[in-house]
Amino acid sequence: MKKLEQVKHIVCVASGKGGVGKSTTAVNLALALKVQGFSVGLLDADIYGPSLPLLMGIPAGTRPEVKDQRQMIPLVAHGIECNSMGFLVDERTAMVWRAPMVISAFTQILSDTAWSDLDYLIVDMPPGTGDIQLSLAQTVAVSGAVIVTTPQDIALSDARKGIEMFNKVGVPILGVVENMSVHICSQCGHAEAVFGSGGGERLAQDYGVDVIGRLPLDIGIREQTDLGVPVVASESHEKIRETYEALARAVHAQVLAGEAQQAAAPVISVDND
Repeated sequence: MKKLEQVKHIVCVASGKGGVGKSTTAVNLALALKVQGFSVGLLDADIYGPSLPLLMGIPAGTRPEVKDQRQMIPLVAHGIECNSMGFLVDERTAMVWRAPMVISAFTQILSDTAWSDLDYLIVDMPPGTGDIQLSLAQTVAVSGAVIVTTPQDIALSDARKGIEMFNKVGVPILGVVENMSVHICSQCGHAEAVFGSGGGERLAQDYGVDVIGRLPLDIGIREQTDLGVPVVASESHEKIRETYEALARAVHAQVLAGEAQQAAAPVISVDND
């Protein structure tokens, strides 16, 4: 297993199923880490349904430059280095590929992007527990995974499969993010748990990890996403920005804790004496 030498930490943001806000979480996590002074890259690993160009407001048809006929120069949006299959094909193109082609494309984008010296590379994973997840774990050293779920039972069931998969391939779970945890009416302030409550906490307890973020079901997040200006990069929605920034601090703390644990692990040496 190799390490991208110019990247200190690779963190993947994953979910068991689609539609839980994983990509939105990944983008805002990357931006929140940048706000805290880290140099950050963002890789869209969803070959079939790349969403990074839209989320980061990068115009359709924008292509990365190619260096030495091999390396792609990442595009920069909101101060974040980005690469995605969405930059390489027309937005209307359907990627009708079998697994070996998907793995090859992902590995190439990961390894052949000329990332700068980064503190963090955030990888927005495709939903599920398929080939990309396995390929990432087997290709590079991953600092950990953030699992995004909603409190809904069906989402939690799939999130469990995601955690089990990362456990099997030796990727530490940094924590659970409960997205769409509560909706607060913009008119009267009434709070309602539309998708249920306590699901993220139960999931975290079952696997001995922490809930490192609880994000609201808020129209502002959707509006900013559609505009290509994620909440953390906007000048509005201060409370939501603070929630993402708290998530970024929690992720960084978990990564440092994992490093400390590895450093403290005993090393067994064998000699002929």
